[in-house]
Amino acid sequence: MHKMYPKKELAQLVISACHQFDVDTVVISPGSRNAPLTIGFSNHPEIESLSVVDERCAAFFALGIAQQKRKPIAVLCTSGSALLNYYPAVAEAFYSDIPLIIISADRPKHLIDIGDGQTIRQENIFEHHILFSANLVENVKFNARNSQLIGEALQTAIVQKGPVHINVPFDEPLYDTVKELQTFSFPKISMSSLDNSNIEYEKLASIWNKSEKKVILIGVNYPNEELHNLMDIYSEDDSVLILTETTSNLYHDKTINAIDQLIFSLDTNDFEELKPDILITFGGMIVSKRIKKFFRNHKPKHHWNIDDKKATNTFFCLTEFIQTSPVDFFTNFNKIIENKESDYQPKWLKIRDNRRKKHTEYIKTIEHSDLKVFHQILNSCPKNIQLQISNSAIIRYTQLFTLNSSLTVFCNRGTSGIDGSTSTAVGAAFASDKQTILITGDLSFFYDSNALWNNNIPRNFRIILVNNSGGNIFKIIPGPSSTNAEKYFETPHCLTAEHLAKMYGFEYLKVFTSEGVEEELKGFYNKSNQPKILEIFTPSSKNDGILKEYFKFIK
Repeated sequence: MHKMYPKKELAQLVISACHQFDVDTVVISPGSRNAPLTIGFSNHPEIESLSVVDERCAAFFALGIAQQKRKPIAVLCTSGSALLNYYPAVAEAFYSDIPLIIISADRPKHLIDIGDGQTIRQENIFEHHILFSANLVENVKFNARNSQLIGEALQTAIVQKGPVHINVPFDEPLYDTVKELQTFSFPKISMSSLDNSNIEYEKLASIWNKSEKKVILIGVNYPNEELHNLMDIYSEDDSVLILTETTSNLYHDKTINAIDQLIFSLDTNDFEELKPDILITFGGMIVSKRIKKFFRNHKPKHHWNIDDKKATNTFFCLTEFIQTSPVDFFTNFNKIIENKESDYQPKWLKIRDNRRKKHTEYIKTIEHSDLKVFHQILNSCPKNIQLQISNSAIIRYTQLFTLNSSLTVFCNRGTSGIDGSTSTAVGAAFASDKQTILITGDLSFFYDSNALWNNNIPRNFRIILVNNSGGNIFKIIPGPSSTNAEKYFETPHCLTAEHLAKMYGFEYLKVFTSEGVEEELKGFYNKSNQPKILEIFTPSSKNDGILKEYFKFIK
């Protein structure tokens, strides 16, 4: 069958721009108003079109692909409420610096607000969480302006790494086709490059070299060997303590990788001892609430935040925003700083080692529970795989353990929502050469169960579902248990994944004991003809007590 392309020139314009700016993947949700674009993208020989029905899942699926490919991925939907379902992923992309191109079909302006179906006000709909909005007009007289807007949108997504929205109005007819796709030219938009000349390295080095207590705190970070090597250098300075989160993807023997494990039981005097003169932060969102509370209550004299886009004043004490990449900053800074004699790092690493020892002792004594299960799961993970972690209690449990340094770890920490964890993991699995394993809680899993309604799931994809029958995080955090509305926080349920697995073609395994977990994990990661779900049921009535005793024990 010969190729078919939309007759509508505006649709051809959008498709041509995506091709020229190397957008090679588009995730399409069905509809009629977007038919010209659907026909064009699905027939394009150099653009891969993937079909996902649920728009919320489609957007997070695309986000997972973009997360791994580190390049813009497009999503396409019809007009109306379909577009609104993209919003959670748009917000996540905005705060996680992930390039996501939202393309929405729309009615022309004269058909909006006339009492017709699926006509909502779509222009600038993501106004507060978007880098650029291109509102096009279906009229050849406006094609020069349309070209400029599309070009600027796509270049913004590429250079600034974030979501953009292209709203494309079509009048009927929608299904007329031609045999050829036109080629258009798009203006190159000048995007300001970073000017590193205004960074006062000498001034910063003078402060650094006089300080005996320095902390480098690293949040969400894509694996980067060059950055890893630079942090190795800083770890050899006894006056520098490096705190890494699980999502930092940085590993070293001289780092504090389980922050909550270290600081949970510290008193006021200990906090004053730990408080640094200088705090350097880079990377995305910090998971640990305790470290955020610590730096807000015990403010360092200097807080330097390094980022090539925007300053993040998480601890309300920012003194220096260094607008560059962490690699560039530390490469230059390393040339002019000196190591400082100090007992700061050795002291806290000794405390860390004691906490780790206590951690190991406690795990050996406990019965089947969330904490025990995480020990078993994280010990079982094969080398060189990708871990996708869902939010809430799941990422917090993971942060209590030392992971194998060959693992790469991702979690939607831009907004920290549970709404698209599975869809994102599916997208990441589709885009990655590595085996992808999602560790998720029951609420996250069931909330995003339509993520499994996707024909692009690799056979080696694995889901480990820790089912404690509700939002166990609300038993852990202070507050909910002091009210009479606990069931509305915890949302207890008796759901299981068994029938979902059967419906979507997953192999399904379930266990209720520590012994069962050990046994099932032995072959869980092996090659198979189907993706797999391992559902581990844990005792809701005991999990929070075991975790609270853990923190008492490791003091």
